[in-house]
Amino acid sequence: MAPGRRIKKWFESLLPASGRDSHRISQRDASDLVPVATEATGAAPSNLSGDAASPVPAQVEANPQATTSSGSAYRLDSKMANEYLKKIERFRILIMGRANAGKTTILQRVCNSTDEPEIFDGEENKIESDIVQGTLTRGYHDIQHELVFRSNPGFVFHDSCGFEAGSAQEFDQMRNFVTERAVTTRVNERIHAIWFCIPMTDCHRTVTAAEQKFFNECDTRHVPVIVLVTKGDAVYVEAIQELEDEGFEIEEVPEMVAKKEGELRDKCLGHVKHELDRCRFPPKGYVSLQKMNQQDAECTSLMECTANMLNEEGLQRLLISTQQSSIGICVKYAVDKTLRFYMEWGFEKNIPVDVEILEGNLLSWFPNCGVNN
Repeated sequence: MAPGRRIKKWFESLLPASGRDSHRISQRDASDLVPVATEATGAAPSNLSGDAASPVPAQVEANPQATTSSGSAYRLDSKMANEYLKKIERFRILIMGRANAGKTTILQRVCNSTDEPEIFDGEENKIESDIVQGTLTRGYHDIQHELVFRSNPGFVFHDSCGFEAGSAQEFDQMRNFVTERAVTTRVNERIHAIWFCIPMTDCHRTVTAAEQKFFNECDTRHVPVIVLVTKGDAVYVEAIQELEDEGFEIEEVPEMVAKKEGELRDKCLGHVKHELDRCRFPPKGYVSLQKMNQQDAECTSLMECTANMLNEEGLQRLLISTQQSSIGICVKYAVDKTLRFYMEWGFEKNIPVDVEILEGNLLSWFPNCGVNN
């Protein structure tokens, strides 16, 4: 039996018989029920240029959803969000952080690749690897360049231009990029999230002055910033040293090493949150990552935290269907965001569901399904 027929048979068996001849809920019905926030914090210009022809939806305040930061969340005006989101082709992320913070390794794990990314100039012109390598050797990164992995071209990444150890000019270039790309009228050039990497390699000096400067001076209210506390396995040696200082023989209590590592990671993460949540533009969320140098490293927590911070279901759908780290995330969001809604209508309101629309909405959370909502 085809998947659509199986879903239809199963779902119709759940619906109350009294409502099977009522009007059917459609995709339009679902979108109309999204609550609209009322307090606008600023709108982008009303005309789009380049790759879209409808107004850019205003960004409005909303209550944060499960954030671990004091920063407020945002969402798009639901009246215009659907048309706006249809024009976005790829999920775009700016990744930032010090040298050797593990940025490239994280991107490789996210895209399920061991290869280096291909680099483009923003006009779809590929930049040759020898030219790129020459600029990297000299310590220069062009934040405008697009990093794309062949294994998952649905992601476009930008790398910060080395402002962490650079000049005021480099910081200004980065800040201009963030503020412009967060609200640009060319919707396919907008950045949708920022991953800011801070390594645990020095727990006693975790947050640098440059990092505090970013969160105090770079206005990120229109794009969620997630702090990635990386290289969590770097606390292993410190964990052993502390246990030995306490008089333990490591060979006899190996399970205590893992416990101590967890305590040290929590301590480092708590210190980072304490320092950055006091900034003018604090992060929206935090994720602790470890063992990312292993090919089977887990990226589920990173994908889930990023999706939760977006606060707009269309962008969540784009991210979840693009990532290839975990099919479990696709199932979770398909159930929580789509199936629960339709089940509520079927059971509580006695309104039968158009199963073809339900099937399309469910499949849109999964990669490579060819479903366009």
